[in-house]
Amino acid sequence: MTDKELAREIRKQRRLEKLGSNSPLCGECGERDWRCLELHHIADFGCDDGTVILCRNCHRKVSDDQKGHPAFNPAADATLHSIGRFLLGLADLLRLAIEKLAEFGLALIERAAPQTAEVRP
Repeated sequence: MTDKELAREIRKQRRLEKLGSNSPLCGECGERDWRCLELHHIADFGCDDGTVILCRNCHRKVSDDQKGHPAFNPAADATLHSIGRFLLGLADLLRLAIEKLAEFGLALIERAAPQTAEVRP
């Protein structure tokens, strides 16, 4: 094994350890390439420890959605705030999943239609 291959394998093993799985996949789109996968904090970083594995594209989408969530009010009950943020994070994940399901359903219906042969003059 070359130094380059060894370094890549070390990076891979570190990533798999961080993701907590030897066969991780994006919880939204099914991407399996370990180099593209990250942990997403469902309730946003610092609000709760719950995470899900997402590819970088899906992670960016739901992280951007989180930017629209209410900011923490120091006078608020921290536990209720964390639970609320977690539920909003789940809603963001489900919204993205619903979009993917709709795309997949439409693609299947389109694929199910009989293919018409081209008519040549």
